[in-house]
Amino acid sequence: MTSVIFLGTPSFAVPSLEGLLTAGYEVKAVVTQPDKKVGRRQVRHESPVKLAAQKHGLPVYQPAKLTGSAELAELIAMAPDLLITAAYGQFLPQRFLTAAKIAAVNVHGSLLPKYRGGAPIQYALMNGDKETGVTIMEMVRAMDAGGIYAQQTLPITPVDNAGSLFDKLALIGRDLLLKKLPKIIAGTCQAKPQAAEGVVFSPNISKVQEQITPAMTATEASNLIRALNPNPGAYLLVGGERFKVWEARVAKEGTSLAAGSLVSNQGRLAISFAQNSVLELLRVQPVGKKAMSIKAYLNGQGQQLVPGEQFVSEK
Repeated sequence: MTSVIFLGTPSFAVPSLEGLLTAGYEVKAVVTQPDKKVGRRQVRHESPVKLAAQKHGLPVYQPAKLTGSAELAELIAMAPDLLITAAYGQFLPQRFLTAAKIAAVNVHGSLLPKYRGGAPIQYALMNGDKETGVTIMEMVRAMDAGGIYAQQTLPITPVDNAGSLFDKLALIGRDLLLKKLPKIIAGTCQAKPQAAEGVVFSPNISKVQEQITPAMTATEASNLIRALNPNPGAYLLVGGERFKVWEARVAKEGTSLAAGSLVSNQGRLAISFAQNSVLELLRVQPVGKKAMSIKAYLNGQGQQLVPGEQFVSEK
């Protein structure tokens, strides 16, 4: 039986882990990021991969930093046939990569060399790409720079957000991984070097990037909202406070109002953006409130709004 050490953290990685188990691979250990405390109440949050591993009774390792940790020596001593990662979130030291008897393989949520890094799905949406996909690749010390074993594309629909793409790509990644692994093990599938041109990086989303500003066009704002749904969410500054927008659509009409102005609050909440474009907000979350439909918002706070006045501030 081929042995595996699996490394992953978010829900994107869970289908690959469970697919390996179903296919009969021996998962010797699962490595995931440490538990985090989330929210004002600092509730401890366990990663989806950890929960899946525990469900199957697998040993779980959670070093804060894998390099130089006591856990690393123990994992290397397991001498697995394969190392398999899917959105783990840390670099793997070279001596760990070379500990795999056959190969160290990564499931990456983009069509490499485009979008190397930790947020490929979000950047595909933010940039308005028409397609994305999954790459099965060999792991090397440089970020997502290893040779490619296989790729599969996926169209991005107008209603996709990060959540829906994560779900779709997770299943594509699982199926492509399981399809290619027997050939990788047999030595009949060789990794092809990535093209030197077309390299694009997708670093983790920063706090600054979460803000929707009037300098954006309605399309750019809509793309950002989709990219950050369901986590962490994009926001406007309204009255100096964060006003999260979970769903929106680009309106067909334009406007002569200054960017950031309220175009309409009659049955809809329409805001002007750059280049005379208009964005209709569909689901919002004012500070201190739960997410709500735009109808619910207009029935409450929205009644005080005056069309033509500035709705969005820069700071």
